[in-house]
Amino acid sequence: MRQAGIYSGILSGGRTGPHLLPLARIKKIMKKSGDNVKMISGEAPIVFSKACELFIEELTQRSWMVAMQGKRRTLHKEDVASAIVATDVFDFLVDLVSASSGNSVNPVDFSPVEMETVLQS
Repeated sequence: MRQAGIYSGILSGGRTGPHLLPLARIKKIMKKSGDNVKMISGEAPIVFSKACELFIEELTQRSWMVAMQGKRRTLHKEDVASAIVATDVFDFLVDLVSASSGNSVNPVDFSPVEMETVLQS
């Protein structure tokens, strides 16, 4: 008989794997992304799930730096917007942030040493 593993539905609150994001939802989004996407392997949503987790973690850490510089311990949407504007990697989101905020967002300047210190902690 097979034993329940560390990531079984019983031990992880009903989930069937180590994934923090729902794989069925990821697969649905992938299928909606284009007319030519019909079949998706089982591993592809898992890779996307991990990529999304890493993306959210990175953006959260950079947003947290903005909140801490503002001497706050609560993240606001303005913190996320400032982190996006200040980080070259997130340039693809700048139009989304500027369109939704209505006013311009001033990027917060981080030295590379400051950023590495926060990201490593």
